[in-house]
Amino acid sequence: MEDFPAFMKTPENSIASKSQSRDVKGWVYDGVDGKQMAYWVCETNGVSNGHVHDFDEYFVVLQGRFTLIINDQKLDFHRGDEYVIPRNVPHAGEFVAGTRTIHCFGGKRAERG
Repeated sequence: MEDFPAFMKTPENSIASKSQSRDVKGWVYDGVDGKQMAYWVCETNGVSNGHVHDFDEYFVVLQGRFTLIINDQKLDFHRGDEYVIPRNVPHAGEFVAGTRTIHCFGGKRAERG
């Protein structure tokens, strides 16, 4: 697959631009326990600025390349690679155009827009 199915990309679940990097499209779903699942499509090469969460984050790369930056170390992830970022760990990222990822957050991360 080269894209998420249309039923997963409904406007009602679109992530607000303030909750994601520029030139990235995303959609979010909320669990009854406050956790969120989100998935993103990176339309251009870009950067996810440094930030920290007070909950754990899991992600998997479906397509493309995502470079996670933790403690000034760059970790490259490609199709099928997954990782857990523990709560309270500052992190940032870099991505290439065409990258698709799925994330599970142990709390509320994204706002709809």
